[in-house]
Amino acid sequence: MSTERIIAFVMAGGQGSRLQPLTSARSKPSVPFGSRYRIVDFVLSNLINSQIRTIYLLVQYKSQSLIEHVRKAWTISPLLPDQFVTVVPPQMRTGANWFQGTADAVQQNINLIEEHAPDLVVVFGADHIYRMDIRQMVEFHKARQAGVTIAALPVPLEDAKSFGVIVADKDGRIRAFEEKPTRPTPLPNDPTRAFASMGNYVFDTKLLLEALHDGQQAGETDFGAHILPRLLANNQPLFAYDFATNVIPGVKPYETRMYWRDVGGIDAYFDTHKDVLGAEPVFDAFNPDWPIYSSNYQGPVARVLGGRIQNTLLGAATVIHDNCLIKDSIIRRETVIEEDVELDECIIMDYVRVARGAKLRRVIVDRHNNIPAGARIGYDRAIDSQHYHVSEGGVTVVPSGQVSYFARDARGCRMRGYSE
Repeated sequence: MSTERIIAFVMAGGQGSRLQPLTSARSKPSVPFGSRYRIVDFVLSNLINSQIRTIYLLVQYKSQSLIEHVRKAWTISPLLPDQFVTVVPPQMRTGANWFQGTADAVQQNINLIEEHAPDLVVVFGADHIYRMDIRQMVEFHKARQAGVTIAALPVPLEDAKSFGVIVADKDGRIRAFEEKPTRPTPLPNDPTRAFASMGNYVFDTKLLLEALHDGQQAGETDFGAHILPRLLANNQPLFAYDFATNVIPGVKPYETRMYWRDVGGIDAYFDTHKDVLGAEPVFDAFNPDWPIYSSNYQGPVARVLGGRIQNTLLGAATVIHDNCLIKDSIIRRETVIEEDVELDECIIMDYVRVARGAKLRRVIVDRHNNIPAGARIGYDRAIDSQHYHVSEGGVTVVPSGQVSYFARDARGCRMRGYSE
């Protein structure tokens, strides 16, 4: 196994404007996903599973929820001083500015690189749902003596028009960048697909420090828009790592092996949840060989008192009452579903009570909400639009409640609640 000293910077400051109203009080990486995770848990789990455990999480917008989550879920043993996940806000070392871009975020924390003196620095985003063995990308980087390696996702040419495209030789050597091209350059061995940049990088430390210094002098703030094109123009060895070659242990035959999803908008976020449902999900969160870690919640298990539940994930401490019909849904922790409720393709987040007789279809209910008895949401777009956010794809989003709500169990006892 590789013995290089590696530190990681995770870009977790995303504002997530296209995920409004789910990001009205939290950053995009801290948005809940599935029955128990946050979006940020996927990149952090990939790093930890890849034996990269010196991790700085660079935060910015509405970061308190993310800070609380990391504090409670991502504490590594203090006996191992080089193994940690630490939240780092903008340091403003060179002026009174927040992070102006990915390169500026690392530049503002260049002292951390100098302190650790790593051989390699990995810079990853925190906005996607995927599994990746980053060590395999590191080995690719070393074998080619690369200065920078960029993770690249093969996508159909039509889809590539929405991405930053990488033009590379058969051995991965990058020859050009194309930003959302109308006619993407196809892969040399596959005329139907092109390389889309995943925004994940492995840097040789010396080259990175030189590039950041020169970039600061030139007023450059972003890796993709500024630093990498300049390095390419200067004939530095930049390579594309084909994500399709990445092998994860424990992936089941029915899963999509090359699974990577951008959940930047409400419809994409909603549709990606379908991938974790079913007897043979496209992305199976249960993989003991490559676990997705998250908070160590200490509440009770879910309790089902009656009703019909089909193709649904239940979070801890959820209570389902009699005569409910719940299908194709995800219900997170400490949620109470009262009698005669119908949920069809819904995502119900933490600390929500859905009262007797309510009917919801294609609805996301954010945390700390009371859905009143007899409510009908998701059946009339015009009416829903007067009260809630309705996406282009017809998903209704009920924003987070304005007051803290603690769910009560079937006996009316207050259940334990958390504010993160």
